[in-house]
Amino acid sequence: MNCARRLARITIRGFAPYATVTARESAKCLNPYGSGVQTLRAFHAGFGHLKDQSVSRGDGHPRHEGSLVTHDSLFEQAAVEARTKAMFNRVLEVFVRKDIRRRGHVEFIYAALRKMPEFGVERDITVYNKLLDVFPKEVFVPRNFIQRMFNHYPRQQECAVQLLEQMENYGILPNVETKVLLVQIFGEKSHPMRKYQRLMYWFPKFKHTNPYPVPQDLPQDPLDLARLSLTRVAADPDACVTVYQMPSTDVSETIVADVSLPYVVGIQSPEQRSLLAKHNASRPVFVEGPFPLWLRKTCVYYYVLRADPVPPEEKVQEPVDPERSFFYPLELDLDLERDLGDDDSFDVDEVEEGPIFAMCMASRGDQATLAKWIAGLQQTNPVLGRAPTLFRLESVSREIQRAGESEPGAEPGLEEEPPHRQAMKQ
Repeated sequence: MNCARRLARITIRGFAPYATVTARESAKCLNPYGSGVQTLRAFHAGFGHLKDQSVSRGDGHPRHEGSLVTHDSLFEQAAVEARTKAMFNRVLEVFVRKDIRRRGHVEFIYAALRKMPEFGVERDITVYNKLLDVFPKEVFVPRNFIQRMFNHYPRQQECAVQLLEQMENYGILPNVETKVLLVQIFGEKSHPMRKYQRLMYWFPKFKHTNPYPVPQDLPQDPLDLARLSLTRVAADPDACVTVYQMPSTDVSETIVADVSLPYVVGIQSPEQRSLLAKHNASRPVFVEGPFPLWLRKTCVYYYVLRADPVPPEEKVQEPVDPERSFFYPLELDLDLERDLGDDDSFDVDEVEEGPIFAMCMASRGDQATLAKWIAGLQQTNPVLGRAPTLFRLESVSREIQRAGESEPGAEPGLEEEPPHRQAMKQ
């Protein structure tokens, strides 16, 4: 009885060196009469019951449970020094040298994919190849057709597919090094390799399909960004961009604070100028806006000068010039044979809108700034001096908004207008 208690006490304490009991002592305690009964074999007590206890790292802080939190902390510590490509590659090298078996590499790659935009390496193909290099080589390659059929190591393959999908979302085309790494890691018959083949097939086909591509790096100068935005909205090669006021800062002796003048950039095509010349001066024109325009992750705002639709009694049908377009006819007069049962009517909801005479962008969207735009248009459009101008503006605090910023609110210093719009006559 005492021997059994002794063995139980040793097992609970977990002291492996003292938990070993020889066969002779066990037989003497459990079989003191020396009969031919089989004796108890020696055993070792493990440390499995200690897994629930927090293990100290030696510096007084307990080790974090969960590798994903640890991997995120690695990038956060690196971000304190500098968020650059060199620091991101340094974190990858530290993880690779830490363990030759690359334990926790899947969680590390997921954490790295989330932190890439913060370090500015989300469009760098060399960084993606270094992330693929984190995977152990020739471990996840299927050895027979059964392993290929049952999705060999699905968690690792899904992680690699997610990495390739992030490359696809940012428009990064894989290179030969990416293919070599995928073959070494997963083999030629794997899901990441199929994803790579699809990217290499479709990316070159859709690379130049957009007739109006947006530059990868947008201009940092607000004037250049305004010119690019207005040219993109107008979509007319004959449209002329005019800078009505340059941004500047005036220092006055009477006023303590500096007075900053906003920029005003407008665009108008010859066709819009001819439409404005035919406008009835007794009918008002409207300045409306702002309207948002997204250029990648940057949102800019523009304003339009428009009028109400022309009444039906004032419409004049002008004949269409047959030589206006040499590529396709603008009017077709075909006498085709129709049956009595054919229905030539179409159920289409047509909404007629008024003409747009000009567009502009300004760093401030108040009435005083836009009035300078109208004053500049009067030099080339004298009809604006006789026609009344109404401002229908919505208050916006800034004209350039980055992705992830809060919604613009009311601009400080402006008088409160009705909830939806303000209308004032010039």
